[in-house]
Amino acid sequence: MRKSQVNEAVISSRGAARIRAGHLWVYRSDLTQIPTTEGGSIVRVLDPRGRFLALGHYGSETEISLRIVSTEETEIDRDFWLARLKNAANWRKQIVNDSDAYRLVHAEGDLLPGLIIDRYGSGLAIQTLTQGMEALKEMWVEMLQQVFNPSLIVERNDAKVRQLEGLPMINNLLYSDLTGPECDVMENGVKLRVNLLTGQKTGAFLDQRENRAAALRYAFGHGLDCFSYDGSFALHLARNCEQVAALEISNTAIERARTNARLNNLSNIEFIEANVFDRLHEYDNAGRRFDSIVLDPPAFAKNRGAVKAALRGYKEINLRALKLLNPGGVLISCSCSYHVGEELFLGMLAAAAQDAGRAIQIVEKRTQARDHPILLTVPETYYLKCIVLRVIPG
Repeated sequence: MRKSQVNEAVISSRGAARIRAGHLWVYRSDLTQIPTTEGGSIVRVLDPRGRFLALGHYGSETEISLRIVSTEETEIDRDFWLARLKNAANWRKQIVNDSDAYRLVHAEGDLLPGLIIDRYGSGLAIQTLTQGMEALKEMWVEMLQQVFNPSLIVERNDAKVRQLEGLPMINNLLYSDLTGPECDVMENGVKLRVNLLTGQKTGAFLDQRENRAAALRYAFGHGLDCFSYDGSFALHLARNCEQVAALEISNTAIERARTNARLNNLSNIEFIEANVFDRLHEYDNAGRRFDSIVLDPPAFAKNRGAVKAALRGYKEINLRALKLLNPGGVLISCSCSYHVGEELFLGMLAAAAQDAGRAIQIVEKRTQARDHPILLTVPETYYLKCIVLRVIPG
């Protein structure tokens, strides 16, 4: 085998097979010759026989040492990145309606590993989560200004994955002709006030946008929104429900949710500061019943080791929710835990229904919104499960 050059990485047969199968990651354990270039550089990726496989960003600190950006020998320059950005933006033009808050770039899902760009009205939030994309941050900001002419660009580089890359945690206002990072946006015709510097993720949970539209279609009667955060699901339910109870443990989040309700002139939502597990148990003991329930908890499993405990937590809340539903009632149950796959999640729901003594139908199986595309050859891009269930009367 010839000696590796500074901008070349040689990987094992296992790693090569992974890339040929369409995955975009190479783990450090599959590097047989490590490039001596600095982290964040573009390197040529070679198989054990020295044959070209791909071009990728090299990460010098993380276990995911290579993130593939092209399987062709091509010039990785500004025009290359601009074409990828425009491809992503054109797809959003096709699929996003009645909303001006959505994900513009979804990292691997748009063949731009390590880059997240979210749109909030005329504002943009950017995350450069790898050494490679961090090195290009100045270019991305300049490109976003050129292509979209935003009123605001915020850097939300406070995601913990950056620490694995040896990168600092940063929240920063990069550009603004507004007075601050707060703005009002529209989601499925519902108004939301978001803060791009302090809100969860990059300001809001955009991946549930289409699922909230589905919840609106199914909602009726008395509704219950659990883990409500800023009230997004509750606001959708309230448009078709007589009354909605929204449970959230954070008082700060509840105040934001009340602001959002006022923005939409909705007075049929009761925002309740409560632990969801405890309050569901209290509702069950009190004999309270609902027709439409949404369960949208935070990720219970951050890693494989947490899966068993996560399944117990998911089963507990779903069991309680199923007991609280009237016959014919609808449960929209979600999990954003990648490590709890669809099969495990459906098995948990079946066990919860059995213990609750309810016969349930799967009305619809959903995933994250289409502006968070799933790359078929990268299973890690499929993380959000949203199952719509109906309690069969009789």
